[in-house]
Amino acid sequence: MIPSTERTGLLQMAAAMTLSGTLGVFVLESGQSAWNVVFFRCVFGALSLFLYCWARGLLKPGLFTAKTLALALIAGAALVLNWVLLFSAYRLASISLATAVYNVQPFFLIGLGVLFLGERPSRGKVAWSLVAFAGLLLVLRLGDSGAAGGGAYLSGLMLGLGAAALYGITAIIVKRLKGIPPQVLALVQVTLGAVMLLPMADFNALPAQPVQWGYLVALGLIHTCLMYILMYSAIQKLPTTSTAALSFIYPAVAILLDFVVYGHRMDATQVAGVALIFLAAAAVSLNWNWRLPRSPRAGAV
Repeated sequence: MIPSTERTGLLQMAAAMTLSGTLGVFVLESGQSAWNVVFFRCVFGALSLFLYCWARGLLKPGLFTAKTLALALIAGAALVLNWVLLFSAYRLASISLATAVYNVQPFFLIGLGVLFLGERPSRGKVAWSLVAFAGLLLVLRLGDSGAAGGGAYLSGLMLGLGAAALYGITAIIVKRLKGIPPQVLALVQVTLGAVMLLPMADFNALPAQPVQWGYLVALGLIHTCLMYILMYSAIQKLPTTSTAALSFIYPAVAILLDFVVYGHRMDATQVAGVALIFLAAAAVSLNWNWRLPRSPRAGAV
């Protein structure tokens, strides 16, 4: 029988990933540019996270040293720019395909681990990386000059890849920020985002309808504050394999909503590519072993 604490964690993680899957619809329905969406997400997210951290007594002096604060700010800048690229990709390539390409992020993490942490990936992870790359080529359809949307389609997918790379940078840096409450770290990052994107925000193109403001407020309060609280609370209660498995609720919900709300259908080639990407990402996240045959040694019979 699953312990009650773990059951709570499963529900929290499932809720967080379901909310994450609705992100694209809220972004598009706000009717705002990616810069404005991310700016207001950071503003409303920072206000709500500050109230939460203050109420929980998490805002204690001495949490950051000069080094850890600098790392947190670099990670925050990468995270905020990752949102800008991903939200731009939604408009150019569709929520479904941008989300699929964004889910190659585990392989960026492997590459960054090799470059900056001296990690040596197993041959199995290398093999799954090749599977993901094959899936990516199918989604990109580089040989199809008539791909839906033409240049805009490919530009959107490239932005999705860029977003995945930036998320990988954020994750690598955050690994070094142990001992800092993740909610406080998120507060620092979205506060930086609000300041950083202020010059890019277009205040002459603000939403005309109250419902559009509702989408922007929800992106800060629900998709940032509440989602981060649920996710981090779940991570503390669940084994890594459960967290990794439940994370695939996010792309599944995003693709389903893209079909239900916008009627977007992927063709057979894209479906095959997305399936390969998700399979490979699941294999790496869940540490599935893929034993490759060893090369025979010289002189072996």
